[in-house]
Amino acid sequence: MDKTRLDKWLWAARFYKTRSLAAHEIAAGRIQVNGQIIAKPAREVAAGDRILIRKASQRIEVEVLAVSGARGPAPQAALLYQETPDSTLARERVAEQRRFAPEPAQEITAGRPTKRDRRLIDLARGR
Repeated sequence: MDKTRLDKWLWAARFYKTRSLAAHEIAAGRIQVNGQIIAKPAREVAAGDRILIRKASQRIEVEVLAVSGARGPAPQAALLYQETPDSTLARERVAEQRRFAPEPAQEITAGRPTKRDRRLIDLARGR
């Protein structure tokens, strides 16, 4: 097998849980192959292609090492691609920034009252 469909490869390489999710992301323009935005899931990929995947705040750039049309275990899927060094560094940098960022929930001082607070409020109102 020299080539396979892009949605099938993304599913087999375990970037997406289902082929339909992969096809939706391709149609939304979040996948690039060799620098071109791909609009159709039927685009064929072969070994040597570079794929840029944008998921939420992540940008993952991988080089296709092998093609597979069947989804297998995770160790086998990891052999289908190799992440570029630039992509790895960027992903680690974002993870480190996220780790050192302040917790948003700590800024909330007054939120929803607890059960005890609610009882005290009811007592103060005379209920």
